[in-house]
Amino acid sequence: MAKLKKGDRAPDFELTDQNGVMVSLVDYRGEKVFLYFYPKAMTSGCTLQSESVRDAQPDLTDLGVVSLGISPDEVLKQKKFDDKYDLGFPLLSDPDHVVAEAYGVWGEKNIAGNKSEGIIRSAFLIDEEGKIMESWYKVKPEETVPNVLDALEQ
Repeated sequence: MAKLKKGDRAPDFELTDQNGVMVSLVDYRGEKVFLYFYPKAMTSGCTLQSESVRDAQPDLTDLGVVSLGISPDEVLKQKKFDDKYDLGFPLLSDPDHVVAEAYGVWGEKNIAGNKSEGIIRSAFLIDEEGKIMESWYKVKPEETVPNVLDALEQ
């Protein structure tokens, strides 16, 4: 799958969040969306990334941005992740990685010499009309939020 770039239409989706609510990208037309993909709830990098998104919520809300996280984890694991770290924003379950594939973030990973298929940690800023404003593939957990805030300041 080709990487999404500035000006591309963000692929629409409908996924279930940690509370069992169906969430669709089109529900957020008219608002900016910060969408990030993380490999696995409850792991150190994903926790660091998600806590930084949580901590940035006041600033993101002031800028009119809605945050959504997506991983292949089942709804129950997303709920445990949210409850344990008090994240407070939608964590969407993509167990069949259909949405991840549509965004070009599902692929081969090489961790310590072990190759596997999975989520390539990535983030997207989507405008009010559903178009990609910025995309960051292979983003580091600690760089996710600063990248988004920098893009919003431009």
